[in-house]
Amino acid sequence: MLIDAGSLTRCRHRLYLDTAYSSLLRREPENPGVRQRREAAQTHREAVRAMFASDVDGWVEIDAPDARTAAERTLAACKRGDRWIWNAVLPAERETGRRGRSEMLMLDPEGGGYIPIIVVNHKVTDPGRGALTTSFTEWAPTVDASRKVRSQLRDALRLAHLYRMLDFEGLASPNAVGGAIGYRAECILVHDLTSVFAEYDARFADRLSVARGESFTVPSQVSECRSCSWWSDCEPQLEANRDVSLVASGSRADALRAQGVSTIDELADWTGAEPENWPFGSFDDSVAAATAWRAGVPLLRRTDVVTVRRADVEVDVDMESYQEHGAYLWGTLLTEKGGPKPVYRGFVTWDPLPTVDEGRSFAEFWGWLMSKRADAAAQGKTFAAYCYSRQAEDKWLLDSARRFGDVPGVPTEAEIREFIDSDQWVDIYQAVSDQFICPNGKGLKKIAPVAGFHWRDDEAGGEASMGWYRDAVGYDAEPDPTQRERLLVYNEDDVQATKVLREWMSDRAEIEIPTMESLRAGASRA
Repeated sequence: MLIDAGSLTRCRHRLYLDTAYSSLLRREPENPGVRQRREAAQTHREAVRAMFASDVDGWVEIDAPDARTAAERTLAACKRGDRWIWNAVLPAERETGRRGRSEMLMLDPEGGGYIPIIVVNHKVTDPGRGALTTSFTEWAPTVDASRKVRSQLRDALRLAHLYRMLDFEGLASPNAVGGAIGYRAECILVHDLTSVFAEYDARFADRLSVARGESFTVPSQVSECRSCSWWSDCEPQLEANRDVSLVASGSRADALRAQGVSTIDELADWTGAEPENWPFGSFDDSVAAATAWRAGVPLLRRTDVVTVRRADVEVDVDMESYQEHGAYLWGTLLTEKGGPKPVYRGFVTWDPLPTVDEGRSFAEFWGWLMSKRADAAAQGKTFAAYCYSRQAEDKWLLDSARRFGDVPGVPTEAEIREFIDSDQWVDIYQAVSDQFICPNGKGLKKIAPVAGFHWRDDEAGGEASMGWYRDAVGYDAEPDPTQRERLLVYNEDDVQATKVLREWMSDRAEIEIPTMESLRAGASRA
């Protein structure tokens, strides 16, 4: 039994099912979101390969019909002392159970041996201070004052896995380091692997034991369940067992099981202090979520009074992006008190991302939004703009200002910050989080139906929209106008959902949603 580094951060039960029932897995269609991410990663790797192949000396690419031949050619390149080895496959370790490949191996110019370098399609640094990086052409790690490390445990564990494999062959650099090239390929982030070896070794031993069938696993809800082909099997089991992970997923469920709490009912009946091993989040909220789940209640009120900021002029905003390539659509819904019917307007570019035309559409959106803000102020009216979970909108507002500062109409980063730091930028997600306990999750598509809103497209969702976007702009074929219209409808429904949810919070939530105390009081009377 051989496992790769991807198994180290994957659900343990999924790993068991993947290995024990692999023949069944082959019949399952690939999840569309997983396929899109895989294809995007392949495109990114190819761009990095082409850049290195044209810029560095001593470049070798491994091309072979099978893994065994690729491993033989990789070892031969290492023994020759080739400086850069692309698409390196390391020999499968029957003794240890490891298998793995690295996008690149680089000959350490100081101590000899090879440094594993991986190419990933996500960010590995953020603006900040203190990341250890090196250039593409010369391995000379220095502290970069313009970057800070974005924590990516999966990258560190994969590099540790590859280093262990190089070491097994006697090919590892004496400096226990690895490199990661992230989205936009701006530098190589240097990882000190000595800080992760202990966790790597423990995880590897555990996952290998699972894959071999030596460790027992059971279903438990974690974040990856959404894209897992086994979820249709696991979910009925969890519901039948009233498993605690349905309301306290991931490490919180592990902590509860360590306390002897394995069902939702046992959590709802908890009467003691918070467990000492509780990992994160409010323990009281998890108890309340279990109570609500048992009662069949979609939400619980935290407070007697539900409030949300309202204004004379209200603009709902929802942004659509494509992976890390950019934000192609800023959708808006304008509602004026005593005015005409709310009007949807989308500011969009259909040039495939990345494109400079993104700056044009963003400038038009920002100019329109600020004009509505200024008009309201001139008329002595209050103004507010709303989004649901501002993290994504804030990210692309600031990022667009940085990337398109030379495009007419694009604001400065300071202007963006003035707006998003003001009380006129309202996050409805935060208002929901502050005032409700949500046993089924706090996503807009979970909460808005409680307020009576439903999307026109039954397939509407973030991952589905990625595929629609590819078709809309013609990444793989001729552009499809029907998918452009589908995206606009989806975006309009998102801003409509935020509006409906806000109005429901103002008008009916206090009547329709019980508090924890009233729910328990009703249960005791029954």
